[in-house]
Amino acid sequence: MPIQELHFADDAQRFVTQGIQLQQALQPAAATVRGILEWALELVDGGAPLPPVGWVADVGHLALGLQHLGTGAKQLPQVPGFPAGVARTYEDFVLGRLYSDSAFERASGAVCHYQGRDRVRGVAFLLNQLRQRCQCGGMVLNPAVVKGLLQRPPEEVLELGWNSLERDGLFEPLMVLYEEIIRHVRNTGELLGPEDVFELEQKTALAPFGQRVALRQVLQASALLEDKLPHQPLRRAARRFDVPTQIYDEDMYPVGGFSSLSTRGSVESLLHSQLAFMERGERPDLFDIKFLRDELLYYSRDENQFLRRRRTFVFALFPYLVQARVKDACLPWQGIIVLLGLLIATIRRLTQWLGEDHLLFEFVFLAESNGSPLVDERHLMELLLPDQIANGTVVVHHFPTADLATHCTLQARRSLCHLIILSLGDPALVEPEHTLISRLAVSAAAPQLFVDAETHVPHEDDSGLEAWRTMLEQLLIHLL
Repeated sequence: MPIQELHFADDAQRFVTQGIQLQQALQPAAATVRGILEWALELVDGGAPLPPVGWVADVGHLALGLQHLGTGAKQLPQVPGFPAGVARTYEDFVLGRLYSDSAFERASGAVCHYQGRDRVRGVAFLLNQLRQRCQCGGMVLNPAVVKGLLQRPPEEVLELGWNSLERDGLFEPLMVLYEEIIRHVRNTGELLGPEDVFELEQKTALAPFGQRVALRQVLQASALLEDKLPHQPLRRAARRFDVPTQIYDEDMYPVGGFSSLSTRGSVESLLHSQLAFMERGERPDLFDIKFLRDELLYYSRDENQFLRRRRTFVFALFPYLVQARVKDACLPWQGIIVLLGLLIATIRRLTQWLGEDHLLFEFVFLAESNGSPLVDERHLMELLLPDQIANGTVVVHHFPTADLATHCTLQARRSLCHLIILSLGDPALVEPEHTLISRLAVSAAAPQLFVDAETHVPHEDDSGLEAWRTMLEQLLIHLL
């Protein structure tokens, strides 16, 4: 059903009041009417189409965990004009889907941490994202209608809806919208995307619209670039450097030796008693079965802290990257957005593949004499990586370009330091001592990677995001 507009106040009031009577997660009650109308008003005030208010109530009650306060859907009164079969189908395929969806559960947990007006805005954001993901329609109406109902006693609002159902019958668009919701929810793969949950958990759903759009685009770009990468680490580069870390607790943790038993290990560390499972005769025997099931026991060694590598990755963003705030014809977003998505994907994969190393990621936004023009991008990275910044894995700072070489040289004295220069066109010449240097030029839709004397360019057939995926894979190979 396409989005329609209700021009007459009577029709809009009928749509809202009858919709309250159609909620299924919780029995209609005066105590919940005000909250439902506040969610509906937040949607309408934001210019979003209003789905059936009964669905608004159900989603809000499930998100806030209020569905257990009522008597249950089985004891709900039969609503005149609303077929029982449609109500059961809605309960099974819509409410049941929300009950079991893990993304909705995470989003609901985030909304429950909001307070006051922010909670109303959070529920409205969740409702609108669900509607957009399921591609459901709605009604555009005057916010004054909802505001007028908020000023009335809740009991009167409930009475208006019930009397309207008995006198005029069910408002026809409500039935069409409910059937559409059932159909689209059943056919939708993901009710909420990762960026929706991220915004609610980090409370950026309440941020200004422009900032939210940029954040969502970076997350979408990162997911698309990372989508085709293998789960296992890529082939490592030929050069490998092991940097010993400083030992603080050498007296507490022995190095080497057997300390426990585990179900993982080599044949040399196999517990000798496991050989008793070998049997004469036809194979497979009990030993083979336990081997295939990973049930054999092995001696396990202590972790060796002496050889844990400390690695620092410095991503240097030069000021003139501000010129990448343009959208190329073959890219779905601006070049700077795709670049930030590539950096987020790089951090995720390096953290996953190098989890045993001590990792530090530094984003350095280089400044000119009049300051750094990439202030918005720096703030965006702080919003995208709050947990990593809190635990010290990621550091976001800025300083003059002339100090970059000195900073990397100091980092190289205590860890293996990788400098990744992000620039336009010909890469800038920065040569810090004892530092591995990679340069990524993003002047065109197809970026180029410079490592030592080698230049990596995308394949001739690659264009748009596929070219960026190729460069991401090449960059990860050299950083490993």
